[in-house]
Amino acid sequence: MRTTSATRELFGGAITAVAPLNLIDASDLRQVPDTQEVFLYPDSSASIIVEILQRVDATDDEPAIRFHFDSLAHDNSALAFSVDAVAVIANTRGNGTPPATTLTGVQSVPKFNLTTPDQVRVLMALFRVADKNVDLVVTFNIPMNSQDDGAVSEEGQNVVRVHFDDFVTSLRIVDFGLFV
Repeated sequence: MRTTSATRELFGGAITAVAPLNLIDASDLRQVPDTQEVFLYPDSSASIIVEILQRVDATDDEPAIRFHFDSLAHDNSALAFSVDAVAVIANTRGNGTPPATTLTGVQSVPKFNLTTPDQVRVLMALFRVADKNVDLVVTFNIPMNSQDDGAVSEEGQNVVRVHFDDFVTSLRIVDFGLFV
């Protein structure tokens, strides 16, 4: 699962971030909303979603990221979900990109009407763009056990975690006009 990474342009270059070169752009396979960028790992069911959302009312970042995590659990019809950790990563790159609030959690997600739900590690980052009323949410979904062959090994989970850290710490909003 070790891969070479490089800076990838998102949303037509309005955002950039370091990501593995071998990711599959989901828009090459299916329709993806204009407010999302979706990437798939070629050797597992791990995925990355970058989504532009309307800013939630929470004034503090921790309740805001927990809101987005809870919304994802609802959208996934999660039978159970829990948050392991929330942290803030300051932007030390000297650009106008807001700091990231990160969340690590697990969701128990039913799949294909099977009796045993998949356990999915969720790595989420929230970049709040207050003056544009936008929450930019980055989500890495990592199946830890799966009813199909898409589960990610423990070593693979560690690699994806490094990819998440690289993606979040390198993410740069180049053109704030994207959020009009």
